[in-house]
Order: sequence, then C-alpha cells, then structure tokens
Amino acid sequence: MSATSDGPRPPAGTAPSSARPPVTERHDSWPAGGTPADAPGETGETAVSAPHDYRAAFLAATLPMAVVDHEGLIVTANEALSALVGIAAPALTAQSASDLVDLAADGRTWHAYREVLHGRRSRFRCTRRLKHPDGRSLWAEITVVPMPGAREPETGAAHRQVLLSIADVSDRRELQKRLRHLQMHDPVTRLPNRTLFFERLAAVLETPPYQDDTRPGRGRIGLCYLDLDGFKAVNDTLGHRIGDRLLAAVAARLTDCAEREGRHPGGAPLVARLGGDEFAILVEESTGTRQLTDLARTVLAALQKPFDLGGQRLSVSASIGVVERPVAGTSATGLMQAADTTLYWAKADGKARWTLFDPERNAHRMTRQALSSTLRPAVERGEFTIEYQPLVGMADGVVRGVEALVRWNHPQFGMLSPNRFVAIAEEDGSIVQLGRWVLRAACRQARRWQLDHPAEQPLFISVNVAVRQVWDSDLVTDVAEILAETGLAPALLQLELTESAVMGSAGRPLQALQALSDMGVRIAIDDFGTGYSNLAYLSRLPVSVLKLDGAFVRGFRYEDGTHPSPADETIVEAMVQLAHRLGLTVTAECVETAGQAERLRRIGCDTGQGWLYSRAVAPERIAELLGARALEA
Repeated sequence: MSATSDGPRPPAGTAPSSARPPVTERHDSWPAGGTPADAPGETGETAVSAPHDYRAAFLAATLPMAVVDHEGLIVTANEALSALVGIAAPALTAQSASDLVDLAADGRTWHAYREVLHGRRSRFRCTRRLKHPDGRSLWAEITVVPMPGAREPETGAAHRQVLLSIADVSDRRELQKRLRHLQMHDPVTRLPNRTLFFERLAAVLETPPYQDDTRPGRGRIGLCYLDLDGFKAVNDTLGHRIGDRLLAAVAARLTDCAEREGRHPGGAPLVARLGGDEFAILVEESTGTRQLTDLARTVLAALQKPFDLGGQRLSVSASIGVVERPVAGTSATGLMQAADTTLYWAKADGKARWTLFDPERNAHRMTRQALSSTLRPAVERGEFTIEYQPLVGMADGVVRGVEALVRWNHPQFGMLSPNRFVAIAEEDGSIVQLGRWVLRAACRQARRWQLDHPAEQPLFISVNVAVRQVWDSDLVTDVAEILAETGLAPALLQLELTESAVMGSAGRPLQALQALSDMGVRIAIDDFGTGYSNLAYLSRLPVSVLKLDGAFVRGFRYEDGTHPSPADETIVEAMVQLAHRLGLTVTAECVETAGQAERLRRIGCDTGQGWLYSRAVAPERIAELLGARALEA
C-alpha cells in the first residue's frame, strides 16, 4: 500500500499513529509547516512507523539548530535556537541565517558558508561571539553541513538544504584562555613571559601605522632591557625562595613605573620577565628617546629603594640598555641584539646605570667582531705584513736596530695598525699563532739584512711578545727553533714585553724569561713607567732594556711653544740613572722633535725611537738606511 499523508493503519496492539508519527526511511529533512508524514514516498513503498522521529528529536534537541535552504533562508528552527536568539521559532522562518549569527562579518567566512549552500563544500565551521537575550555574551561554534535527500514538498524534486547548528563553547574558550595565560605568564612574577613578549613585539613590528596617522609615537618603538646587578649573590647567600620574592617585588615596581607611563598616547608599556633576572619594558608607540631615557631613570630610582622581604631588607641596582628607533626597517632580532649590546655597555661602564644605544659604538663593536672572526684565517692567507721602525743611538744618531711592527692588510677595512687587532688576538688566543709568524718573519728579515750588508754592523731586531704567548705556548722552544732556522744570532734578537705583563712574574713566565736570557736573547720592558712601576722586580727578572713610555717624552716640548713639564724631566732622569746603575740600557719612545732628542741625550738616554728619526717603513727602506747608518736628529 502506498504511503498516504495519514500513513498506514498500525497493526493491532500498536500505538495509534498520532502517538508516533510515521516517517519514510528515505527523507531526513522537511519543509516549513510540514511533517515527515507529508513527504511523498516512492510508488509501491509502504510508509512505516520509524523507531526514531527526526522532527521530534530536532524540536526537542538542546543544541540550537535550523534547516536552511540554498538561498540562506531559515526553513525551520528548533526551540533551542529560539531561546538562544530570543525570537519565537515560527518568526525565524524565512529569516537570513547569516544575519542571525553574523556569518557575513568577514569575506572569508561568508565565502565558505556560501560554498556549502551551493553544494561545493562538504562542511563549514566557524566561531562567533553572540549576544544572549539576557545580556551576557557567549562564544558559539557554528557548524553548517549539507542535508542529503531533501525534496520539495509539492513536486518531490530534489533541492539543497543545510543544517546549521550552534554549540556554546564559552566554557572551552575560558579554559583555553586560562591555559594560555598560564603558558604566557611567568609563575614567579605574574608578568608576561618571554613567549608573550616576543609575540607582542612581532605584532607591533608587523603592523605598520596608517599613513595619515600623524599622532606622536606612531611608527616608533622603544625598549628598556634590564637585569639586576648581583642577583646571583642573593640566590647563593639567601636561597632561591628569597630570590623569587625579590623578583616578584621588582616586577611590582616595574609595573608601577609602566602604569605611570600610561599617560602617553600609546598607553602603558608592556613589562615582561624574559628569564632569570632579565626584564623588558616595551613601549609600543614611543614619542622619542626622551621618553625612554626618562622611563629608565624612573626605573633606576624605583629599584634603588630597599626591599623589605618578610624582615629581610635588601638593596639592589639594575643595569638598563635603552633602544629607541622607527618601526620601519626594524626586526625583532635586530632590536633585541641592540638592546642586549646596550645592556652589556651599561654593565661594562660600571653598572647601576642606563645606557642609550649608540650606532657608532655598535659599528665599532661589529667591526671588532668581524675582525675577531677572520683573524685566524688571515694569518694563513698571508694578509699580515711587517714594517720596521729604527732604534737610533742618542749620542751619534746611528741606527742600532729596528722594531718589528705588524700590520693587517684587511680586504675590507684596509691597512690596520696593531692597536686595532692585537687586543682581539690576545683575547681569543690567536696571538700565539700570529706572534709566532711575526717572530719568524722578523728574524728572517734581520738575517737577510745581515747577509746583504756584510760590511755593516748587523742590526738587532726587536719583537713584541704578548704574555699569553708565554703562557699558552712553548716560547723558549719557538725562539730556539726560529733562530736555528733563520741563522740569526740570539744577541741580535730583543723581545719586548709590557710592564704589566711581567709584573709579579713567577713560575713558568719567569722560567721562560730566564731561559731566553740564558740563550743570549735580550729582554726589554715596554711602556715602562705606566704600569705598577714596582722597581723590585727589576732585580729579579733578566731584563736588559727599559723602554720609557712616550707619555714622559711628550712633556719635553719646546719648539711648539708648549711649556715643558719639570716633573716629567725629573722622573725620566731618575729612571735613566737607576737603570744605568742596574746595568740596563734605556730607550725613549715617541721622540718627535730635536729639542726632545737633545734633552734626552743630556739626561743619558741610550737610544731613541720616533718620528723624528723615521716612521715605521717597509724593509726595503731599512736596507737603504744601512748605507748611511747615522740619522740626523
């Protein structure tokens, strides 16, 4: 029997059809005002009383739902949806579903929703913030899926319908929010942590200001990067519990300072703990360097006040690196590198202070880093060369020897003097390799002069030696091998060490110097008079020569109208006399005028070195001087 609008007669013993409306097994959607029994069945198909009443389930469901046609209009809605939006279910019919739940708020969401309506997409889901009739807000997850097998009630023709359902996910969102807060905040100080700080920083740098926005601070960013001076000592002496309480108290004061900054257009800065005792204060719309430096001063003043931690009174200070620059062209990595560098400067300059980023100083640092990274390979590539400056007898003007001065012919920075790279080489240990090369090249050159000019008195060669060469290499063995390799007599080699390097020498350095002296090599103390000037070690070390620092010689000025320093002359005269009594010779550095040379000669200085005689020159120029050994002073 074909199905009718009333459905088949129920068998005996079953409930009447009004208690359980029959449905066909082929339909799972219905039009407005219709029932599943109204849907036409296929010819010869018997309508049976189904075990599930889809319409009853739809209407009774606690999940807000609506059937929507292919034009986006509501066909039917359940009571749960009616309660959610505060509109009676019949009144929802023919309303736009997208307007009801704000699906047209952005183009991407609207496009995806329309794709499902037109059958070109199998599912769509989004999250929207909705307003409940009682005034509270809720987060809703909206799902739209096609309903297969839907047909027109009059003609039975297939048509497209979708089921729209709304799930209240407010509790889930709140849980996610709490979890994110825990993930993004430091448990000790309650401040944003490193992850949230960099997320916020990236957002600021990736969002350019509007071109027509002329408010102060738009398009600029500032950062105060600080850490506590001596915080490790607090943890080590008082324990981590007190250390954590101190960090929390510091965080509270930083937050107070930031809130006072809230009067600026950009609002209160973001205060974050980046780890350990490091904090950052991010000013998103900086009005200029003045704002950042004022903030740094405020922070320093706030932290200098003692902290009372449960009866434990502590005083701390902080070092702060301050960076302020345009957002355009700034990256998070570049900003943090600048801040970290500036914080290092603040600590190096004495701590308990703020330091503003200086591009010129940073360029010097970057150059220094570039030199450090290429110094070792440069020795192997042969980028170093040696120039020689004559050492002249003060009494007769005859060239007695030369000092070897290394130069770096850098492919990027040009010719560099020793003061640009020797300190770097001493720090990273490459001075051992470089020093060995200089010693070998200088000895080889001295021997070549000797062989090329056999009739002349041979020149001694003076080579600078860093104290690290004494500690980190077998200097005695190196010198012995080089002298044997080049054939230079030990008496023609003079090694110069600074006064501070040999001060207090004992153990291995003293043994090395003694062994070199026993070998016949002369030992000279360079820059004498500028270090500790402890004369006691002169009797213990195998020293042959004192080289007076040029600072004393500069006081011997007459020709340019500068009044000579009587104190300098007295000191030099006393040192020369003392050195001679100890059997040492004296060399004066930085001799630039004839007046200086004359005064040094009368005092009794043995040799002089300086621009008066010659600058450091190539080895070929020294060979020319050997023919006329006397240099006029």
